[in-house]
Amino acid sequence: YPHQHVPERQLSEFNLTEMKTMLGSYTKVLFVRDPFQRLISAFMQSMGSSPSFSSFVQDVLASGHHNASETWKPLVSLCRPCLVQYDYVVVFGFLRQELGHLLRRAGLLADNFLPKFTDSEVRWTYSWLSEQMFSELSPQQKKQLSHFYRWDLSAFPFSSSLLMG
Repeated sequence: YPHQHVPERQLSEFNLTEMKTMLGSYTKVLFVRDPFQRLISAFMQSMGSSPSFSSFVQDVLASGHHNASETWKPLVSLCRPCLVQYDYVVVFGFLRQELGHLLRRAGLLADNFLPKFTDSEVRWTYSWLSEQMFSELSPQQKKQLSHFYRWDLSAFPFSSSLLMG
């Protein structure tokens, strides 16, 4: 379509018929990451604002769903997978393989377009870091986090998440 000078609008600003029509004309790709890894990443980026991971988690839990930062808010509330029928769900840790597949489906030579991804190489580091951070949490915090992210854990393939326990 030719570029139109129309102000950007959020999807929620359209009525249901407009949403269906618009979304039906796109290939929809959703990138997801284990919620506990997202939480660790948010903590690492905000170093200094909380004295420990445990106190950071307590702040996250106290903020609730409605006041949560997009950095750690449950994915289901951000991307609405029950409303939007995504064509592809790409999980962190498999970006190169999944994006290569997507580009080939689009008729493009994947090797010419893909940068070097390190997500699959850092999976073991995140696994180790996740276990260390998880061990800092009280049983109550673990249970509360599992509840906080319960819809993400049931909607996406995070079977190896520490929060699944």
